[in-house]
Amino acid sequence: MTDVELRHLAAMAAVADEGSFGRAAARLGYAQSTVSQQIAALERAVGGPVFDRPGGPKPVRITPLGTVVLDHGRDLLAKAGRLADAVDRFNAGDGRIDIGTFQSVSNVILPAVVRRLRDEHPACDIRFSEEEPEQPQIGDLDLLFYDGRIEDDVEHVKLLDDPYLLVAGDGAFPDGPVRLEQLDRAPMVAWPLTCDQPLMEQALTHSGARPRIVFRSAINDTLLSMVRAGMGSAVLPWLAIRGANVQSDQRLRIHELRPPLPAREIYLHWRAGRTQSPLATRAIEIAIEIAAEIADHPPKGCVTGLRRAGRGS
Repeated sequence: MTDVELRHLAAMAAVADEGSFGRAAARLGYAQSTVSQQIAALERAVGGPVFDRPGGPKPVRITPLGTVVLDHGRDLLAKAGRLADAVDRFNAGDGRIDIGTFQSVSNVILPAVVRRLRDEHPACDIRFSEEEPEQPQIGDLDLLFYDGRIEDDVEHVKLLDDPYLLVAGDGAFPDGPVRLEQLDRAPMVAWPLTCDQPLMEQALTHSGARPRIVFRSAINDTLLSMVRAGMGSAVLPWLAIRGANVQSDQRLRIHELRPPLPAREIYLHWRAGRTQSPLATRAIEIAIEIAAEIADHPPKGCVTGLRRAGRGS
């Protein structure tokens, strides 16, 4: 039975449906001799005739063995058809993709990625998990956004450098850039000391600025609410500011910092050596395109700029 092939079963189904080898050949686009050869090969594989051939104009008749073979053969042909359809849809970009993300990317980059993926592949299944652990691992994720390189067996693309800016209440500082020393002992609200935050605060300290942290929260909207309430200013990266639409809030002002702090680096990671699905490959391409668009429209007056993507491993 290991010699039975789908083309043999397809030929048998065509003969059974059409009642003759000639009509089956016309339906399949084969020569009649080819259909005869395939039926002969099937009969050798199953150990007996699957059709009685009365000859002349009389239709062929399926044998009892042929009935057994055809019943199971049609099931196999149907499953093979479903498999071929699933493979075609997968190669066209359908399927499931699991993406790890964090707050700023979720607000600014991912919505555009999702819109484009769904426009191109309406049947795709996109799943997200949002967290920023101290030691991120890609695990079973297809893609992982993170603000820095992760220590794992991964490949990556650097999407952009995300500059830090000062968000303050209206009138808290004169219009224009704010020098870092002006933040010394000034009240400030800030993210918890995870991910890139310790590096940013160390850079402030090395520049001679030691602001008084009066409140910490991992939620951007909460920090901005505290800035509006007069609790202090906040040093936040541009993606967080953009995602919260601070530019349109008349109660808040965005200031460039002088000298600029080292920018936060946004990376997209995927497992090294793993064959990516077409959907994941397209998601990487779209993320790079979106990052380039963001880099082409940096915050007004920001001299640090946003650098574009580059691949690495």
